[in-house]
Amino acid sequence: HGLSYEPSPDTLSLYVAYESHFISSRSVKSYLSGVCSALEPIFPSVRESRASLLVKNTIAGRLKMAQTPVTRKSPLSADDIASMITKYDNGSHDDILFACLLAIGFNGLHRLGELVWPDSKALQTSRKCISFASLTLTPDHVEYDLPGHKGNRFFEGNRVAIYARADGADALPVLHSYLASRASFSTTTLHPQLFVRLDGSVPTRSWFLRYLSANFSRDIAGHSVRSGGATDLALRGIPDHIIQKAGRWT
Repeated sequence: HGLSYEPSPDTLSLYVAYESHFISSRSVKSYLSGVCSALEPIFPSVRESRASLLVKNTIAGRLKMAQTPVTRKSPLSADDIASMITKYDNGSHDDILFACLLAIGFNGLHRLGELVWPDSKALQTSRKCISFASLTLTPDHVEYDLPGHKGNRFFEGNRVAIYARADGADALPVLHSYLASRASFSTTTLHPQLFVRLDGSVPTRSWFLRYLSANFSRDIAGHSVRSGGATDLALRGIPDHIIQKAGRWT
């Protein structure tokens, strides 16, 4: 092949390109480090060649070529939320709870973990639950305290406000229906948490996702609620910085 046996930047770059056809491009970087360690006693300048811009760019290029397309779940739409509110309007307490969580999550740009408990009991803590005592209802909006979320590890909390809207995705009517149901059962009426199932337990992630999968295709997942709410605001012409603030994105 006529190549120099010296581990020059050209040689190492060709090695990276060659090996990437047989092993994962992410592994080539580790392989190259091992090669350099083995050659260093014989070729002291191999580390300089390894640090060259040519070799770095070759590795970066191979990593980009090996990337797989990012797959994201589809966002829910306002029509999707409206259809669930209509479907479960006269359902059981848990049915109404699901529709309420869906509407609140959509309009409040909530992460799923802010509304339900994780399935692992070791991770379940009331510190992250929205308390019933923090709820404030007015004719045109609802407010409550969000005690903690993914970007708020020290639990300073946020005050979330959701305003009435003119279409079927309005969260206020279904919230009122849920609160009426909540007040009519002994297992729920005195519960300290705002969102609670008929048996007195806090809804879990798997419980919510079972409802979601029963009504939507596999292209819809838990994050579709939050992304759908943000998409809906953008479609309604809300500026990006307002959406960022409403969704508590830092």
